[in-house]
Formats: sequence, C-alpha cells, structure tokens
Amino acid sequence: MDWYNYHPYQTVGQRRVKAQKVADAFARRGENLSPVNATGAKLVRTFWGKAWCDHMESFGDFATRLPKGKSYVRNGAVIDLQVLPGRITAKVVGVETYDVDCRIDKLPADQWADIKRRCGGQISSLVELLQGKLSSSVMTVVTDAKTGLFPSPREIRLGCTCPDFAHLCKHVAAALYGVGIRLDDEPELLFKLRGVDSAELIQAVADAPQESAEGGGRMTLANHELADVFGIELPGPAAPVAGATEITNAASPVRRAGRKGGG
Repeated sequence: MDWYNYHPYQTVGQRRVKAQKVADAFARRGENLSPVNATGAKLVRTFWGKAWCDHMESFGDFATRLPKGKSYVRNGAVIDLQVLPGRITAKVVGVETYDVDCRIDKLPADQWADIKRRCGGQISSLVELLQGKLSSSVMTVVTDAKTGLFPSPREIRLGCTCPDFAHLCKHVAAALYGVGIRLDDEPELLFKLRGVDSAELIQAVADAPQESAEGGGRMTLANHELADVFGIELPGPAAPVAGATEITNAASPVRRAGRKGGG
C-alpha cells in the first residue's frame, strides 16, 4: 500500500489542530507536558538557540532530514520536550504520537576543565554568559565543534518509536530544533544536558589570580556580591567585602538507538 495515499497530506492548520487535540488528551490523563512553541518569524532568536541549531545543521548526515523536523516543530508537533542530564526526551505528533529519546554523552572532565581555564578571568564574558550573550572570545571557546560545549556526532545516540530507519527521522529532528528554541529562554539547559555546572565558570573567575587593582581600572566584587547580582549560589563560603576578589572588567555518523515500533 502506498504510504502517502494511505496518509493524505494535511495542511499546517490541520496539523496544529491534531497536535493540540493529542496534547489535550494527555492533559486530561494528568500528564504534565512541556510543549515547544515556535511562534516567531525566526525559529530561534538568541545566540544559544542559533549556536545549537547551527551545530546540528553542520552534521552531514542530518542535512536531508532537518528541514522536515523544522516544519514539524513550527506546526506545534512537539507537544512535550524534556532536557535532562545526558538525555533529551520528547513526544512528537505525526501520523501517530511518537516517543523520542536521545542520549547525549557527558562532557569529558578534561574538556570541561579546559573550557573553564580558557574562559576564566574574563568577567565581561562571564556576565554575557549569564545573560545568554557572549563575547567573541568566549563564543569561540563554547561553540568549538571539537572542544566546546556542544556534543559531537559520536556523542549522540538517537531514538524514536517511529518505523523510519534513517539515522535521523523527522520526529527526532523536530525535537533537536525544539532544544534550540528552549535554549533561547533557558541557556543553562545546555550545561545541564552535558552534565556540568555553569556556576563553576563563575568560580573559575573568582579563583583566577588577578593583578593589583592599582592603575588597572579593575572592578572588585566579593563572592557573595556575585551571587546577589547573578542570582546563583557560589560554592564555598562567601568572601568578606574587605578581602574581595579582584575581577577584570576587561563528523562521524550519529548512532541511532533501536526502535520500539512514520510520519
């Protein structure tokens, strides 16, 4: 039987209505969903969202499948998305509702240590990091395809319950774009996904040896003041103001997990 004749084309409006009905059915059963809402003219709008999507699009194996996933996420098909340590899960509405489960390796300890070392002592870059913005120097560090925060193809294992046996089905592609959208508002999820603590970057700045403030135009902040400014809890006891710390102002194929079970 011809697949496309059996499952006739649906308009964008029809797809949205179907996805909403499925989400409502889950809600009535008491399931707490976290849908992805792509409402703007651009799919992603911030550095974090763009950097994630650009990184995924740089994988050669993804080229033919990602556009369909972008269409799905715009149609409201990703009715649930969870970004967890080492894991991305989603419910995506197609012909049926499919469960996406992608496993992401933890960032290697030596790689994380190198990122902290290369970002340490750059207070302007750190402020931009916490605001979801980055200076060019730190941007280069965190987005490096081999040594940055984003996972390489060999660190990603894709899984979906649909019957599509491609490395990247459209439901997984939709979930990956959904992560980019989610990072627009919650960039800290990238650190959570890779199993590292963004607060350690702040501590790396506090721990970095600094030159004397005399004639250097440097700003002094105590650890507890940093915590107040950025709304985070720094490890270790807060330093007294009198002894405040000086801070300068200055591709391998992706593995696909086996299916339980497209369109």
